[in-house]
Formats: sequence, structure tokens, C-alpha cells
Amino acid sequence: MTSKIVPVIMAGGKGTRLWPLSRSAAPKQFLQILSERSLFQQTLERVSDAERYAPAIVVTNSDFRFIVAEQARAIDIDLGDILLEPVARNTAPALAAAAFAILDRFGPEAIMHVLASDHQIDAGAVYADCVARAQQAALGGALVTFGITPTEPATGYGYIESGEQVSEGVHRVARFVEKPDRAKAEAMLETGRYLWNSGIFMLPVKSFLDEMQRYAPQVWEAAQNAVARAYRDLDFTRLETESFSSAPDISVDYAVFEKTECAAVVPSSFPWSDLGSWDAVWKTGAKDSNGNVVIDRATVSNTRNSLVLSRDIHLAVQGLEDVAVIAGEDAVYVGRLDDSQSVGNIVKVLARSRQTSALTEVHPTSYRPWGAVAALSEGERFSVKRLRVTPGKKISLQKHHHRAEHWIVVRGTAEITMGGETRLLHENESVFIPQGTVHRLHNPGKIPLELIEVQTGSYLADDDIIRMEDEFGRS
Repeated sequence: MTSKIVPVIMAGGKGTRLWPLSRSAAPKQFLQILSERSLFQQTLERVSDAERYAPAIVVTNSDFRFIVAEQARAIDIDLGDILLEPVARNTAPALAAAAFAILDRFGPEAIMHVLASDHQIDAGAVYADCVARAQQAALGGALVTFGITPTEPATGYGYIESGEQVSEGVHRVARFVEKPDRAKAEAMLETGRYLWNSGIFMLPVKSFLDEMQRYAPQVWEAAQNAVARAYRDLDFTRLETESFSSAPDISVDYAVFEKTECAAVVPSSFPWSDLGSWDAVWKTGAKDSNGNVVIDRATVSNTRNSLVLSRDIHLAVQGLEDVAVIAGEDAVYVGRLDDSQSVGNIVKVLARSRQTSALTEVHPTSYRPWGAVAALSEGERFSVKRLRVTPGKKISLQKHHHRAEHWIVVRGTAEITMGGETRLLHENESVFIPQGTVHRLHNPGKIPLELIEVQTGSYLADDDIIRMEDEFGRS
């Protein structure tokens, strides 16, 4: 049992609305957009106060399990657990599974705070006050959602109509409204009763599960069985596949909140954005005297009201207005800011072509259980990559039938096992691994190990790896 709030962070969503930075295998919650911290890391920091919160439970999928663990480790935040969904089943099954896990661990009096991992929030005094009001209402048995005070008649959000006040700063939910058109949104704002539906909740675990059992019994049963039959895999908890897959694909709004008599809303005026488009990023970012948001490696001249962002190459933008210019590692997007909600259209065109489909799926940098790999250059019979190995981690003991490898240490210390012998390599030292040689790389130090890897041979794909031993269960 705990008197602390248990955070539940939803981090399994895939999306490309912020392409070319977001990809299906690297969605926006793990990106550094307006900060040196990713949106997921910022979410973790908002629930890091040990006086108020227990360690967070993250709900995600198997594809993102290592990046979740790595980004938490990078900011020195311990997680309560990482629940892995075997299939995507929307928010109702995910939250029900998290609630059962919390019930088992903390008991029926626990309160869970549900947060999206990809929202930009100003977590100042107003935010803290709203959280405190929501906690008190949840302790009284209410299923609480946070309704954001609208700043414009937005058509990209659902709305909540607030009803009678039940306590200071807490109202009953009168109804939920689907994303409206512009005219309807303007009419709703004129009443002063409508709020943006943020997808943030404060829920008493037992009451939430009781309402789930009443209004969505299939979801309740599937989640209960998935948690009861879950099993540990390294630092993760895998929900049982067959049980979880039997749950209906349904949101928690449809499953419970639109039906229950226990729903309450806390009107919340703290700055909030779901950063669902480049236009939203521009609205949220710090602007210069010409209304531009310029991030990292970029220079603008005679340019106004634009978003210019690059982490790698240097962008130079001249003589434009109201545009988004976004440079990823391997692609650049240029479009009107007022049309950035439609970036999905060009992503669909790219996805249909075999030559460009990978640009919508993966980045040149990909995460591994031991660190990350970035593709730098490739050609016929060669490939150059940058490897980063987390302190204490090691790659599998392996060999390759069709390629040789050269490793050059640029930072840290590498422990190399090759042909049954082990040696240390320091900065500016290198080693050659002949084709067919059994080898392993280990970072024995306390700082990340960075190497340049040059592969040469007749076949360089990742499936030319024969693993003899692997601490991540891949051999």
C-alpha cells in the first residue's frame, strides 16, 4: 500500500506527424524537439518528486523497450516497471492492465496519474495546483480528467463540456465532444463551458477497475488475465499475448468515461500542447523579433513567422514567411506552417515507394539493448557506422560469415574479446576483426563508449550475425 500517486506513462504510440524527425520506429515522445530532453524524459521529470510520486510505470511496446529504459537511465530516474503490450489495443486495455498491476503491488487505495509521454507542459504552480485538486477528487472516488482551457477554437482536439461544480476547481463531466469543425468550435468556446480533452487522468485504481468491469467487461477480463499471466523479461514485464489480444480496440473515453457517473474534470489553464504538428511546435517555441522559432543548426535572413529546425546539417533559410523547414538525419521537409497538419499526406506518398519507404519507418540512428548505432556512410562492399555502448553493457558474442570489421575507439575504453583472448582498447586505438572470427565488445567503464565501425565484405546486412552468447536473450 502507498500514500503516493503512482504515475502511469503511456509511451507506446507510433506516429509520423512530425516527420522527418518522427518515424514509426522513432515517434515524437522520444525526440528532442524544443529541449535537450525528449518529451518522454520531460514527462518523467514531472513525476520525479519522491515526496508525492512512486516510481513511474511506463506502458509501451516491445519495439520501444530499450529506448524507454535508456532515456530513463540517461536522466538518472528509476522506473517502477515497464509494461510491454504484445499488440496495440488503444488506451482502455492499456490503462486497465496498468491498474491491475498497481492493484497487485500497492493495493485498492492506490491513485494512478495517467500521462501521455508526448505532451509539452509548463509544470509550474498552476499545474501543481491542478494536480493537487485532481488528487483530492480521486481520493473521493471520482475518475478525474484534466480539461485544458482553450486558447483558440482548435479543430484538432476533442472537447469536454464541464457541468456543475462539485468542489473547488472540480466539475462533473457533462459530455465529451468529438473533434469539431471550426464553426462548432467557435460556438462552444463562446459558452465558456468547453475544455480541450487532454488525455491526462487521475484515477482511483479500485473505482476505475469497478467501472471498467461494469461498462467494458471484455476489456476488464482481458487485462486481468494478461497481468495475471505476465512474465518478466530482463527489466521488463511482458503482458500475456493471448489474453491481451482478446481485448477490444477501444479508448478509455469510449469504454468508461462517456458512460460512468463518476467522471469529473479539473479545468486546467497551464500551458499545454500535444505538439501534434509543426505548426503546434512553432506556436509553443520561443520566437525571435521576426516571429521565427530557430532551433540548433540554422541561420535565417529576411524570414518571418517560420519554424527552422536542424540537429545535424546546417540550414540557411532566406526570404520566406510562414514555413516549416525541418532537417532530419537523412531527409528535409519544407512546407507551409498552416498546412503542417497535412504532413501525413506526403508521408503516405513516401511510404508507397520502395525507394523511400524506409524514410517513414526508421532513422539512421537505431537503439539496441546495449546502446545505439548510427549509419554514417555505405557503398558497394563497405559500411561505416558510429557505435555507442552504455557503461557496463556488452554486445553478444558473435561472428560474421561474410564481413570483416574494423573498430576505432573515439571515446572511452573498450574491452575486446577476439579469438578467445581479451584486451583493452583506449581512445585513438583500433582493432581488425577478420571474417569468421568470434568476437565481443564490452564497455567496462563509467562513461559511454563510442567507436567508429567500418564493415567490409560481400554481404553487410544485419542478418549475417551468428550469436553464441547474449545477455539479452537473442542467441
